[in-house]
Amino acid sequence: MRGLMMDAPLLITTILRHAERNHPDQEIVSVTSDHERHRYRYREFADRARQVANALDQLGAGSEARIATIAWNDFRHLELYYGVSGSGRVLHTINPRLFEEQLVYIINHAEDEWIFVDPAFIAMLEKVEDQCPTVKGYVVMTSAEAMPQTSLKNVQCYETLVSAQSTQYNWPELDERTASCLCYTSGTTGNPKGVLYDHRSSVLHAYGMALPDTTSLSATDAVLAVVPMFHVNAWGFPYASLLVGAKMVFPGPKLSVPETLTDLINDEQVTVAGAVPTVWLGLLDYIRKTGRSLEPLNRTCIGGSACPVSMMEEFRDEHGVTVLHAWGMTEMSPLGVLNRPKPAQIGLAGEELREQIAKQGRAVPGVEIKITDDDNNELPWDGEAYGALKVRGYWVCADYYRLDGTAGSHEDGWFETGDVATIDPHGFLKITDRTKDVIKSGGEWISSIELENIAVAHPQVQEAAVVGHIHTKWQERPLLVVVPNPGEQPDQGELLSWFDGKVAKWWIPNGVVFVEEIPHTATGKISKLTLRNQLEDYRFPDDDAA
Repeated sequence: MRGLMMDAPLLITTILRHAERNHPDQEIVSVTSDHERHRYRYREFADRARQVANALDQLGAGSEARIATIAWNDFRHLELYYGVSGSGRVLHTINPRLFEEQLVYIINHAEDEWIFVDPAFIAMLEKVEDQCPTVKGYVVMTSAEAMPQTSLKNVQCYETLVSAQSTQYNWPELDERTASCLCYTSGTTGNPKGVLYDHRSSVLHAYGMALPDTTSLSATDAVLAVVPMFHVNAWGFPYASLLVGAKMVFPGPKLSVPETLTDLINDEQVTVAGAVPTVWLGLLDYIRKTGRSLEPLNRTCIGGSACPVSMMEEFRDEHGVTVLHAWGMTEMSPLGVLNRPKPAQIGLAGEELREQIAKQGRAVPGVEIKITDDDNNELPWDGEAYGALKVRGYWVCADYYRLDGTAGSHEDGWFETGDVATIDPHGFLKITDRTKDVIKSGGEWISSIELENIAVAHPQVQEAAVVGHIHTKWQERPLLVVVPNPGEQPDQGELLSWFDGKVAKWWIPNGVVFVEEIPHTATGKISKLTLRNQLEDYRFPDDDAA
């Protein structure tokens, strides 16, 4: 027997309609190349999103066209999020930090028809224009007064194009499984892979993200989206924030500038923020040096890579900010787990609390997780068994775009993440490594992430990475790579003794390399592949046969 409830499709435009109707006066604030601080309200934003849809019709974009963006976090990019997807087309957000050959590959693989580009990235497109035959033209995301000179063919000014359109547009009643957005993985090995989200998954992800035990978003919040809008839909903040009616604050091209982020937090009374750990490293260093306050900030979501416990403690103890430690993937829209306490964790203190907050968290409703051994047998949730992490859920990728059957959702309908993890009896997940990064020494696993967390807690260490490096006796051993704090010259022996009592002795790295900078991927994660290549000629001091 079927129920007798209304069957309304889950569409991104339903978020927009709700926001416009119920929160018309809520603000959206942006830093852009042509506005020091642009601000307008939801009602104006909704009109502009409809103008974007009309502009795409005028440009002759196909009904299922892939419309690319190479842009920072700002109000124009947000208009494209809703105007492109709401009209039935696919928004393809491109990471401008990709290598040139990767940029060309994904534009051609997606068969993008139009590219909306921030002025900062025009030169990048000028170099590859002749290699992208499907692109019909370009729209520069700026005002007519700030329109730059360019050799790109068929170029239009965003403000000239959009402002000429009607604010009336009848959003189509799409099937909720209509594709909405396309985001490519960073492609550390091989070509980037496209993850094609649909309206249903995006709306459900927004609900999951806003829940009390997730980010607990509400209309009383002001959200600073530092995580780029070109990376996994800015973790879903552009949808979840409008869903609840929160104020949105965008840093534009200043997303890595600590002074600007601090200004925005204080001036706009930001209560919630989201970014990768490297961004917060710079901001906390700036706050220490200047003595400025982060008083309005209540909580910040940190993911992309493991957040050091020392960073979480500094946010908590010095600034009264709760870190929402999270884990996810491009293939998961991206939210998978988030560390919010259950009753059993409320009273933890000291080392028990440190161990707890180092975990990535428990599954968000809508996501299932499990760990398995090499024979695909599920392992117990005992906090000790390590296994391959697999996931499934409402917003998890089933296949990659135009690469059918390769996503890893496999014989049993689970997506294999490529992470190694343990899950404790309360359901809290702890990522111990990427499968390809796990250190296997003398047949036993060592968690590089746990060693990195300990290393960055050292007062002389700014950033650290641990990689497995060849060792004649043990096959491989941990090698610690350190960026010292400015003006510091840490002693190698003292750094290694820092691990005593914190991990088993056989986990302690066999050597330390000091560097000025640790390489990162296009999405801000430590690139261990690049690091291993750079350290190829290194030999451990205790490896006599080397």
